[in-house]
Amino acid sequence: MNISTFAAANKLVTGRDSLQQLPEEMARLGVQRPLIVTDKILIQAGVVAQVEELLPMKAGIFSDVNPEPEIEIVDQCVQLIREGNYDGLIAVGGGSAIDIAKAASVMATNEGNIELYFGTNLVKQPGLPLIAIPTTAGTGSEVTNISILSDTREQVKKGIVSPYLLPNVAIVSPIMTLTCPPSVTAASGVDALVHAVEAYISKFASPVTDALAIGAMKLIAVHLPKAYACPDNIEAREAMITASLMAGLAFGNAGVGAVHALAYPLGGRFHMAHGVSNSLLLPYVMKWNKIACLEKLRDVAVALGENVDGKNADQAAEAAIEAMTRLCRYVEIPQSLREFNIPESAVVEMAEEAMKQTRLLKNNPRTLRKKDIEDIYRAAY
Repeated sequence: MNISTFAAANKLVTGRDSLQQLPEEMARLGVQRPLIVTDKILIQAGVVAQVEELLPMKAGIFSDVNPEPEIEIVDQCVQLIREGNYDGLIAVGGGSAIDIAKAASVMATNEGNIELYFGTNLVKQPGLPLIAIPTTAGTGSEVTNISILSDTREQVKKGIVSPYLLPNVAIVSPIMTLTCPPSVTAASGVDALVHAVEAYISKFASPVTDALAIGAMKLIAVHLPKAYACPDNIEAREAMITASLMAGLAFGNAGVGAVHALAYPLGGRFHMAHGVSNSLLLPYVMKWNKIACLEKLRDVAVALGENVDGKNADQAAEAAIEAMTRLCRYVEIPQSLREFNIPESAVVEMAEEAMKQTRLLKNNPRTLRKKDIEDIYRAAY
């Protein structure tokens, strides 16, 4: 049967002044004791204060979120929720803060250890009300039904996938991204590109996700270099957070593939930032995928601004890959695993771990064997 479904946050609030809607959404959800889930850098930058100033009540703050967040951080957040009798969460940050808040929201209302819920559709009860306010333009976590966490004991990343993880409200304002440093702007921006490209070539893509993915690619190609070069360019910031949202809606429904599967071991074992690992691996995985999705990569090339007139399918697909590579160079994304001192001796074990990411690999247009994954990693050195 040919059936597509589409899921997103219950309500999207967008625009430069969208943060002003926060008090109304809090009242609508009946939240009286909110807990802000964020990180210390955003507190120091004054970003969290912008949220606090709008609240009619004093909010608690959980600020122990870090990049590539560990399972233990969710446990700490849930403990604070229970001790403080908080009845709703406001996630302020990038994908890490939002993923922690999503997981903590459902763990506060579901019994047992978090390990019980890694997998798909294992969460039994809705979580606490959650409002997600992204401060980076990349992860799209504000509109997806997944939370990715690092298992430090097994050195792998694990995911909870459930419709109960979808935020009640996503408030998406470019103003909240203005303090984002260039390196994070670059990594998160290319991460959004990865989401759009992988969603577009996914086996589970639909006309709806295709339109969102192509639209996101067009915005990223034009505006990511501008946002990187001039951080206070509000037009570029608005275009990028819109692209991130669109890419999030696309991959949240079509799925992502081998880029993410191969990136997970880099984060789990070597603590490489998610956006950086995705960005680094993108052109290498696309070269491998090329023969399985030539026509779609032609569309990607056009979306990224390439002129493919007179080019055959293979040449157009190569133009797409070159456009991705060039964009990564523009925003100074590292091009090699060697730059991170990751030993080539780790390739076999990383490939074994990547092969376990069946939830992701089933979406990929080309079937990958363990040797194929090893070859992709080696090409990235």
